[in-house]
Amino acid sequence: MAAALFALLVPDPTGDRVTARHRLADTVAVTVALGYGLTMLRIGDATAPGAAIPWPVDVLVGVLCAVPLLLRRRRPVPVLLALLPFGAISVTATGPILVALFTAAVRHRARLLFTLGAAHVGTGVVYFLLQHDPPYPVWVDVVMRAVTGVAAIGWGQFVQAYRRLTESLRAHAARLQAEQHLRVDQARLTERARIAREMHDVLAHRMSLISLHAGALEVRTDARPDEIAIAAGAIRSSAHEALEELRAVVGVADRPEPPQPGFADVPDLVAGARAAGMRVDYADEVTGDEPPTALGRTVYRITQEALTNARRHGSDASAAVRLAGRPGDGLRLVVVNPSSPTGGRAGRPGGMGLVGIGERVALAGGRVSHGAEGGQYRLEAWLPWPT
Repeated sequence: MAAALFALLVPDPTGDRVTARHRLADTVAVTVALGYGLTMLRIGDATAPGAAIPWPVDVLVGVLCAVPLLLRRRRPVPVLLALLPFGAISVTATGPILVALFTAAVRHRARLLFTLGAAHVGTGVVYFLLQHDPPYPVWVDVVMRAVTGVAAIGWGQFVQAYRRLTESLRAHAARLQAEQHLRVDQARLTERARIAREMHDVLAHRMSLISLHAGALEVRTDARPDEIAIAAGAIRSSAHEALEELRAVVGVADRPEPPQPGFADVPDLVAGARAAGMRVDYADEVTGDEPPTALGRTVYRITQEALTNARRHGSDASAAVRLAGRPGDGLRLVVVNPSSPTGGRAGRPGGMGLVGIGERVALAGGRVSHGAEGGQYRLEAWLPWPT
């Protein structure tokens, strides 16, 4: 019963559920109060011939004292102060008094609570003095009320500490979640800004080619038809590739950077990882023409991040890189590295690099999956490759 009462006192965030829990808590509180008071009436001295008041009146007083418990949540100390005097004449009233003391202990400091608990023990002395022929010595009432009072205060203080801890953990979890969302958003913005900077030089190169061929056509008025056709084809190809690049641009292009690596630079990237001490098994099964510039750059960056994660988080400095695809079917990149056999963090990268990979793949219209299975961490990405 005490455990149920404790669970009911833990705050709940939903309004309707709070109301239902409060009603159930009131029912439990009144039931516990009357159950304890009637038990003490039966085993105590309230039914003795020399009792302060007849036992039926004692029961009536205890029942009436249980009614104010419905207000104990909003006014715990006033309810307790109103009930304390009845402990001097009624044993049944000690049940509602202990419940009110417990409720006050949930919301107030220990100094006030022990003062009120001492007053509760003092009413036991008064109850003893009001009896005509007490069947038990005064210390029995004092010890009984002191023990139950300390138990009610201690349990209430525990519930208060648990509530504070729960609220603190909820606030901490909410703050961590907000910070994680902020880091993810920042990683996405950083990745988009980097992609935009990469596009800057590529687009400038495409537009310069278009300008060069257009200028040649303007100057060479006597050019042969085949020469005009070649220049027009170069202009069309460069314009098409420039439009493809523009579709991938997100945000505002920042300062220009050196030409970015692409698909042809992936073998050099693997060679650099091997030179750094990694064992990299590399297989290139791509057929057809070389992938477009944007696609090749995306493949390079994903491979670079995957090898970095394998080196930092893998249980062994090794990885396997597989590239396969052709125009029209798309390009598939798979990077596998050993993960920790104990299932710990090794081999399970949790930084912002994977967020950047996901952002790049999403912008390219592809899909990506990653996770640990069978002692290995596997990253697989598919990117569209138009014909």
